[in-house]
Amino acid sequence: MLYIKNSNGRYRIADEDDVIEEATFIYNSYFAKGTIISKPADSAEYLKLKLAHFEHEVFLCLFLTNQNQVISCDEMFHGTIDSASVYPREVVKSALQYNAAAVVFSHNHPSGIKEPSRADKEITSKLKKALETVDICVLDHIIIGDSTYSFAEHGLL
Repeated sequence: MLYIKNSNGRYRIADEDDVIEEATFIYNSYFAKGTIISKPADSAEYLKLKLAHFEHEVFLCLFLTNQNQVISCDEMFHGTIDSASVYPREVVKSALQYNAAAVVFSHNHPSGIKEPSRADKEITSKLKKALETVDICVLDHIIIGDSTYSFAEHGLL
């Protein structure tokens, strides 16, 4: 059993809402503004928690400073069970609004397959080219399936 201290200093058994509230606080603190991302593994587990439960594809961007500190983690596009339309113009626009120096992309594969599709490789290339024109570096694209796949770790960036 899990106990929590209430406002008058007494302990009581935690209910589901208490556990969810604390878990949400911990989860959100992983990538609070200012957290430093130094390697793909730093972001992969967080992104897996964030995206694995969706039954449709969700594409998100982790916007970073020039010191790889988190500025924001935004769900940019929602799709169907096997695809999501991603618009480079919107990604560039958001990156510029945040004054980001770098970006990590991530999306889930509801099928559980972690390997990138041809479309995943093509959109990553388009996004990288679009962001390069405004001096924003793409650090990684992490696919979330039953496990994670890092474009950076596989030499695809």
